[in-house]
Amino acid sequence: MDKVNVTEKFSLISEFYTPKIVGEINEYYVKLAKLKGEFPWHTHKNEDEMFYIVSGKLLLRFRDKDVILTPGEFIIVPKGVEHMPIADEEVHAMFIEPKTTLNTGAEINEKTIEVLERI
Repeated sequence: MDKVNVTEKFSLISEFYTPKIVGEINEYYVKLAKLKGEFPWHTHKNEDEMFYIVSGKLLLRFRDKDVILTPGEFIIVPKGVEHMPIADEEVHAMFIEPKTTLNTGAEINEKTIEVLERI
């Protein structure tokens, strides 16, 4: 049982949209990722996805609306809802989601990360 310094962990991440595991809660991972640019439209068929913004401003595009998230805010995207994150500037985000969640959801492409690194 050790504490986690989120700022320190973010300093270890150099790539964008490459979530890293920083903790586990039951069958869930706590992940951190740096986001910048557009991430492809995708859907998680079996898992909800929580975006918590630590720093920066994230535009989360849905087919019917856009939501802007700023530090201290989070949103839970229900399973089956198509979404696309867009970050004009670097964003630091935390995710709490089932261990089975792939970053690209049901769409497997060049951005899919099947084995996550622990930091």
